[in-house]
Amino acid sequence: MPTKADLQRLRSLRDKKHRETLGLFVVEGEKVVGELLAAKFAFEEIYATPDWPAGREGAKPAPIILTPAEMARASHYPTPSSVLAVGKIRRTPLPDRGVARGLTLALDGVQDPGNVGTLLRIADWYALDRVVLSPDCADLFSQKVINASMGSFARVTVHTVPLAPLLAGVPAATPVLGCDLIGTDVHTLSPLKDAVIVIGSEGRGLSSAVKACITQFVTIPRYGGAESLNAGIAAAIVCDNLRRSAGP
Repeated sequence: MPTKADLQRLRSLRDKKHRETLGLFVVEGEKVVGELLAAKFAFEEIYATPDWPAGREGAKPAPIILTPAEMARASHYPTPSSVLAVGKIRRTPLPDRGVARGLTLALDGVQDPGNVGTLLRIADWYALDRVVLSPDCADLFSQKVINASMGSFARVTVHTVPLAPLLAGVPAATPVLGCDLIGTDVHTLSPLKDAVIVIGSEGRGLSSAVKACITQFVTIPRYGGAESLNAGIAAAIVCDNLRRSAGP
């Protein structure tokens, strides 16, 4: 039986400072919890009301059953879900070779959590080797990021490091591609199995420190009148061209 303090702890994980202090994060909702369970994500705790319709059988760890009133006190939403789960914050260090091998998606100051989650999905779809977030990106462990990732959160390797020093150390043989309105037509890229694709925030674009590390700017040709593309759409187009050129 959860105590009042247990329920308050769950509710406190809405805030990044409490997530960082406790080393825990919460995901809430039948869909996202189900997606992460299907991806074999190792939760620390699962809480559910008796009407959780799916996933209870065989869920690990076994769910702790809450009354609807208890779930309302723990919930992060005005209308509580039937299930929420607690995960441990784990940060994967970059390997010694950094981002020199394989395909890397690097996000420079992408602060919209929906965009960060979508970009994780894109990295998952195209089987990129890793995603690197700059420290000023949206918090990887926020519910909005995890929800938008649609389960890719559990499958994609993500690192959070300052981008400019990392990119400055990339060997010359590995191109660092910066998405920009002015650059080489992305459709003309040569086949690449090793590359870093850098996406900036929609409002600011690439930061000046990161821009200085770009070895080739690429652009998506514009045929109409739209001012810009969503960061996720731009990343998907670039990744698709790299995969079509280089193969799996």
